[in-house]
Amino acid sequence: MKTENVITHIVVWLTQYLEKSKCNGFVIGVSGGIDSAVTSILCAKTGKPVTVLTLPIQGNSGNVLACKHVEWLTSNFKNVYYQYADLEGTFENLEYDVINSSCLRNPNLIEDRIDLAKANSCSRLRMVALYFTATVTNSIVVGTGNKVEDFGVGFYTKYGDGGVDVSPIADLMKSEVYELGQELGVLEEIMNAPPTDGLWDDYRTDESQIGATYPELEWAMYYINMGQPHELNERQKEILNIYIKFHEQNRHKIDPIPVCEIPKELK
Repeated sequence: MKTENVITHIVVWLTQYLEKSKCNGFVIGVSGGIDSAVTSILCAKTGKPVTVLTLPIQGNSGNVLACKHVEWLTSNFKNVYYQYADLEGTFENLEYDVINSSCLRNPNLIEDRIDLAKANSCSRLRMVALYFTATVTNSIVVGTGNKVEDFGVGFYTKYGDGGVDVSPIADLMKSEVYELGQELGVLEEIMNAPPTDGLWDDYRTDESQIGATYPELEWAMYYINMGQPHELNERQKEILNIYIKFHEQNRHKIDPIPVCEIPKELK
């Protein structure tokens, strides 16, 4: 990949989109991970106003790296502004008012589903904070999802981190995002940190949740799209099954929202 050319292309694309939108700048949440680090630098390189937010919730450990990245970003780009929004209290109120309410006291509820709902709620609260800031500053909310997450396994929260206005790195594989990170000078600590969504209080990684690494998932995407006919070993078969399972169960995120089209004779 021609990293310098890709960086220039994305920066120009972001700039042109912003100018057409008549908005003032960009808003992006930084998590301490490689995707948000790369995306925030790309936004900063436009020279337009960029508001970056750290949004700690569930005590996620990535906040330390997020703060280090923000410090690096604001020291290198004068057009970047930092905002801190602690969502822990907001989440606790939601948990008390909804999750622990009498309407959910059902013996048929599965504890794992409640935990998943709580994790997704954390992501959606972050989305609300980002759009609140975007409205106040007349800005565009920038997504940080890569191609594997957005179109491969659908590893994101619908109307959470998937609720954005633009997705500048969604056509890049995770490995390609790392290539851009190297070129852009992303902190080594972030480059080496295990990918995590930061939505669980036990700090679980993406790999532990999916059951495969991003390089393995990339291999599965290439294998399926290219239809490469060769004998697979047991791990490769397992990876393909993992990829297909996630892709199919998350099609409701990956595909456009279904619209019920009314026949003309019924109108």
